[in-house]
Amino acid sequence: MENNDLISQGLTLMVFGMGFVFIFLTLLVGVTNLMSVLVTRYLPEPEVVPAAPRRAAPAATDEAQLLAVISAAVHQYRQRHRK
Repeated sequence: MENNDLISQGLTLMVFGMGFVFIFLTLLVGVTNLMSVLVTRYLPEPEVVPAAPRRAAPAATDEAQLLAVISAAVHQYRQRHRK
C-alpha cells in the first residue's frame, strides 16, 4: 500500500514540476516577444548614411619590383628564423 502512495506522490510532483516549467517557459517566450516589439517600436534602428564611394587601390604596375620586394622579405625572414 505504501508503494502506491509513494508512486502517486512522485507522479503528482512530476506533473506539477513539468507544468510549472512549461508555464514559466511560455511566459518567458511571451515576455521576450513583447520586449522585442516594444524595442523596435520605441527605439528604431538609426538610418544608415551611405559612405562616400572609396577609390580603388592602385594596382601594382611593376610586377618585377613587387617580386623583388617579396623575395627580399622572404630572404630576410629566413635569415632571422634559422635554427
